[in-house]
Amino acid sequence: MSCDKRLSKSFEGAMILPLNWYSKYILFSDCHRGNGRANDNFLKNEFLYLAALRYYNQNRFTYLELGDGDELWENRSMKQIKEVHKHSLEMLAELYQKNRFYAIYGNHDMVKKEESFSKKYFDAYYCDKFLCNYPLCPGICFYPSIILKDSLGRKDIYLTHGHQASIMNSTFWKVNRFLVRYLWKNLELIGVPDPTSAAKNNTKKEATEKLLSAWAKKMGVILITGHTHRPMTGSKQSPYFNTGSCIHPSGITGIEIERRCITVVKWYLETRRDQSVYVKREVLGETVCIDDYMD
Repeated sequence: MSCDKRLSKSFEGAMILPLNWYSKYILFSDCHRGNGRANDNFLKNEFLYLAALRYYNQNRFTYLELGDGDELWENRSMKQIKEVHKHSLEMLAELYQKNRFYAIYGNHDMVKKEESFSKKYFDAYYCDKFLCNYPLCPGICFYPSIILKDSLGRKDIYLTHGHQASIMNSTFWKVNRFLVRYLWKNLELIGVPDPTSAAKNNTKKEATEKLLSAWAKKMGVILITGHTHRPMTGSKQSPYFNTGSCIHPSGITGIEIERRCITVVKWYLETRRDQSVYVKREVLGETVCIDDYMD
């Protein structure tokens, strides 16, 4: 099956959400929440992620997680991930209870597509505040994709993880998981990067981006993915955007959709003149209006 067919097929089971003037969405991907050990790349940025989600929660955004939220290739235990990242889970639970959290599975958390997995690990978590099990995201469904349906009938926005561009990360994802779990994870500890990863291999990254951009142009839709970890702003010639990731050394990146406009943003640490430290939100590139893509 070709990349085009894999992408098109992934949208057959898409969750449909509204897109109008009042829609407010924040898109993050590739958190890769781990088990708190040396290879947990999310751990150092979790406070930035929490600060950002509190801001979006207060401003009534809906959070869409575009895959690889949890690192389930390197780690076998979702239970350990839940124990380490309780504060993040508490925020997800709060958003979910308000019907403002939806999630897509990626190649690194493909197991979430199984209803039995989501029921086992996402129905509840142990809350330190109340010293008992507390609802997490009971009944949650992890989707292959989400479509933001334009109420004006002009231009829909298609959201998926982006791993469909690689046959090894989609059709043969279990082979790649085995290699990462038992080979590349250990080699990375001594400085050898995973050559199969689009996020760590520039040649694969660029090839993936070209395939995703070509599909979006061919289908006449705006496509937003994660997977490559490189934030991107699209153009009329290339209607493809990328959220980046939450594990950049210098901060986390994501995409805001508000008032029918798409903005790539970064959250990172900054210092004031008095040397105090604070979390700053910065716009990357130019804000793009959806109506600019009309022919």
